[in-house]
Amino acid sequence: MSGGTAALEVVDGQLLRHDKQHTMLSGAIHYFRVHPDYWRDRLMRLRALGLNTIDTYIAWNFHQAQADSPADFTGWRDFEEFIRIAGDIGLDVVVRPGPYICAEWDNGGFPAWATARCPGTLRTSDPRFLQLVSTWFDELIPRIAALQTGNGGPVVAVQIENEYGSFGDDQAYLRWLRDALSQRGITELMFTADGPTELMLDGGMLAGSFAAMTLGSRPDRALELLRERRADQPMLVAEFWQGWFDHWGELHHVRTARSALCTLREILEAGGSVCLYMAHGGTNFGLRSGANHDGTVLQPTVTSYDSDAPVAESGALTSKFHDYRALFEEYAAAPLPALPAEPEVLPGRVLPLQPGMPLLDSLRSASSVVESVTPRSFEDLALDAGMLLYEAEPLIPQHGCDLNVTGLHDRATVFVDDEPVGVIDTENGSLRIPGPGRRVRLSLLVENLGRINYGPLLGQGKGILGPVQLDYRAIQHWQQRALPLDRWGAPELDRIAHAALELDAVGDTFVALPGCEKGFVWVNGFLLGRYWSKGPQETLYLPAPLLRTGINTLSVLELGRLGTVVALREAASLGEAQEYVEQLPSPTVSGAGGAAGPH
Repeated sequence: MSGGTAALEVVDGQLLRHDKQHTMLSGAIHYFRVHPDYWRDRLMRLRALGLNTIDTYIAWNFHQAQADSPADFTGWRDFEEFIRIAGDIGLDVVVRPGPYICAEWDNGGFPAWATARCPGTLRTSDPRFLQLVSTWFDELIPRIAALQTGNGGPVVAVQIENEYGSFGDDQAYLRWLRDALSQRGITELMFTADGPTELMLDGGMLAGSFAAMTLGSRPDRALELLRERRADQPMLVAEFWQGWFDHWGELHHVRTARSALCTLREILEAGGSVCLYMAHGGTNFGLRSGANHDGTVLQPTVTSYDSDAPVAESGALTSKFHDYRALFEEYAAAPLPALPAEPEVLPGRVLPLQPGMPLLDSLRSASSVVESVTPRSFEDLALDAGMLLYEAEPLIPQHGCDLNVTGLHDRATVFVDDEPVGVIDTENGSLRIPGPGRRVRLSLLVENLGRINYGPLLGQGKGILGPVQLDYRAIQHWQQRALPLDRWGAPELDRIAHAALELDAVGDTFVALPGCEKGFVWVNGFLLGRYWSKGPQETLYLPAPLLRTGINTLSVLELGRLGTVVALREAASLGEAQEYVEQLPSPTVSGAGGAAGPH
């Protein structure tokens, strides 16, 4: 299953590391969800938890959001430095390069430009798709190969794709990926990982490669399925779902330490190895939150990716951390590191929020016009994330009419002569427009709430993908304004609401927008993320490295009702909690809150 130079090998049904029996105690942490100034701190916390390994995805769209730009591996995107830090601390590293990662990350890690070029061929052996992946892998994989243990680095294993058995059964695609990794220098253990059902395992396992599993409970049942297929292979739970993520408009998902600890002990007592998903969740900064689709409606993921992990979003050590540490001490070859100090937090305070220009005026002044006869999509305008402002001047009859929008992705705030008249948030929605009996300026501000990251709708486009009609008559001749909020700077931010924060010393804090309805927050020009009064998330985590001594500026783009203050709080508030319950996903559904759709 691996070459003789690999750090990890399977011999006589046992996992060995350099010829010695080994239990992998791993935890997932994603460099793209943690500020780089905190990489070392968070990794040291996971080492203190008792882990000997960490696991990270590589998010293609984090490195190459635009098709005409070269892949970026600097600064926050320097995953090689992240891996080197892990090695310095004494941690092995498992890398999951995709190209598909799910991870509740926008578009499952694919750049929007890449999925737009390959409609209907994603995650298959179609040559058009493989050519894009090949070009990306030429850039990526040699960087991972150079960090393998055989080259003096900490990388001990590399995943082939990600839970492919939940998506398809194209074994030629999986073989191509394995060959692509090998040809570019991967010599360590390569493995697949799939959910604990026959359908998932049989679709995702690859002959000649180690088969790991992903699960939240019943490891005995999963091991039985594995033994039926790989009698000579030890169990590796590549994702143990001991927490969960949240969607806007639902409850905050948690899993009690007692429940998780019971399953974790079962895995270890059965001789298995395990990776906690997540060990430290971090934050979906900016516009990188993905979305699920339950077969009826879109389910956008919140900004926080705390995931009820043992190391909280802010780095705080939870009760789950201490319970896990006590268990992991039983498997430790040496005393565990001392517990790290709790993060420093700023005292709470309330800041006055100063209004900016009217919403549509600020958006028009921050953008340029693209004209077309029919509505254009985000992809047509090379817009990865953010919003699109559509405007036309239709004649509204005296008695009024219904505004019908077909193929809306995802949410449109509707204005008539710059006055808001309602919101459409369904794919094929309608809204009654009162009749002035004249031409009006009709504006539809369409927000991309997050690209679908799992299931058959992966790669779906954004914007208005069908006709816009008044009753049955199509509106034609549009002006579109692309609003790439994640690329806004001072000229655009100076026009919107803002609050000033003066500091003598920096620390972490948690931002709340009481009185606001829905929008976005920037800190010193960095897009922190979305807020939404529908919850569950009530505060946004603001790490200290984004602040400075002196004056800091918090900029707020509100889409509905603007409040009068920004509140900085001393603790996170992620909403009313709901206990996580594992359910295997329906094959026709792309993941549901509280259910065990793959990561």
